[in-house]
Amino acid sequence: QVQLVESGGGLVQPGGSLRLSCAASGFTFSSGHMSGYRQPPGKERELVAQITREGAITRYADSVKGRFTISRDNGKNTLYLQMNSLKPEDTAVYYCNGPGAWGIPGDSWGQGTQVTVSS
Repeated sequence: QVQLVESGGGLVQPGGSLRLSCAASGFTFSSGHMSGYRQPPGKERELVAQITREGAITRYADSVKGRFTISRDNGKNTLYLQMNSLKPEDTAVYYCNGPGAWGIPGDSWGQGTQVTVSS
């Protein structure tokens, strides 16, 4: 079955950086668009970024544009989210999602990884 396993979360100071990874298995990774979501404390889950199956097209939530970069390595079956210039409002549990159609969440979710931005 589809498995998505996130890693790379942690505690970081404002202005710092983290790189999240999502290791995928159980499906042909290169066949599906992938997404990153997050759920801040007390709020609903929201889309952060998406990337097409080949990695040629990406899109981002306005709140992270210019700071976050989503990428993928189809040879390693891994999705990445590079997060720079982190702010306290980026604090959330971050989830990997896919494979899915463009603009539509896939059925599978990772377990999530906690990112806390605090001094």
